[in-house]
Amino acid sequence: MGEVPVTGGAPVTGGAMDGGATKRSTAKRGAAQVVRATIGGWTPALALTLALVGLWELLAHALDVQPWLLPAPSEIAQELSESFSLHMRHARITVQEVVIGFLLAALLGAALAAAISWSRIIERSLYPIVIASQTIPIITLAPLLLVWVGPEMTSKVIVVVLISFFPVVVSMVDGLRSADTEMADMMRTLGASRVQLLLKLRLPAALPYLFSGLKVAAVTSVIGAVVGEWVGGSGGLGWLMKVSGPQFRTERVFAAIFVLSVAAVLMFMLVVAAERWALRNHGPRGLRAGEVWRARK
Repeated sequence: MGEVPVTGGAPVTGGAMDGGATKRSTAKRGAAQVVRATIGGWTPALALTLALVGLWELLAHALDVQPWLLPAPSEIAQELSESFSLHMRHARITVQEVVIGFLLAALLGAALAAAISWSRIIERSLYPIVIASQTIPIITLAPLLLVWVGPEMTSKVIVVVLISFFPVVVSMVDGLRSADTEMADMMRTLGASRVQLLLKLRLPAALPYLFSGLKVAAVTSVIGAVVGEWVGGSGGLGWLMKVSGPQFRTERVFAAIFVLSVAAVLMFMLVVAAERWALRNHGPRGLRAGEVWRARK
C-alpha cells in the first residue's frame, strides 16, 4: 500500500518520499536560521551606523557647517545619486586593480610562506627580506613604479601586491608551523614524504591562519589601489578624490570614500564566505588530515 510504482525503475516507498521531504524541509529551516542569525548579527552595527549618520546630519544643519567644509550625509547621498555613473565608472577601475592585486598577493604570499616553512636556510634568507620590504613607505615607492612601469594599471596592481602580501605570508607561516608535531611524527613513521606532510597535514592546519591573513589583505588591497591612483593615475576612485579636493567638491570626495568602503566590506565578506566554505569540515589542527592519511595507509 505504501509503494508508489515508478516506470522503468524500482518502486519508491512512501517512507522514502517522506524522508526526502523532511530533509528538504530541514535544509530550508537551517538556511532560514543562518539568514536570520546573519541579519541579527549585523543589526547592532547597522543601528549604530544609522544613529551616527543621523547625528552627523543633525549637527551639520544645526551648526550651519558649509558643504565645502563638511557636507551633510544628505548632500553626499545627493552627489551619489546625481553622479552615480561617474562613481561607478571610476569604481570599476579601482575594483579591477584591487581584485587582480589581491589574487596575486594571495598566491605570492602562500608561495613565500610555503618556501619559508620548507627550509631553515630559505627562512633565514627570505624572511628578513620579506619583513624589510614592509619598512619602505609605499607612498615613496609608488612614484618610482610610475617611472619604471608606466601610468597604466600595472603600477597600481604592484602597489596593491606590495601592501597586501605581507599579512598573508606571516599568517600562513604561523599556520604551517601550528601543525600537530605528534601527528607529523606518526606520518613520518608511516613513510610520508615532506611533500605529503605539507599537502596532507600542514596545509589543512594552516587554512584558518591563511584566511585570517586574507581578510586583512582584502581591506589593505583597497588602500593600495587608492595610493597607486593618488600618486599617478588617470582614473579610479583614488584619482577622483585627488582631483575633487582642490575643486572644493568635498561631497564628491566623501561619496568616493563611501563607495570605497562598500568595496572593502564586500571584499572582506567574500573572503569570509570562502573561509566558511573551505573550513566547513575543518576539525582540530591537522586531525582530519592525519585521519585521512591513516585511512589511506
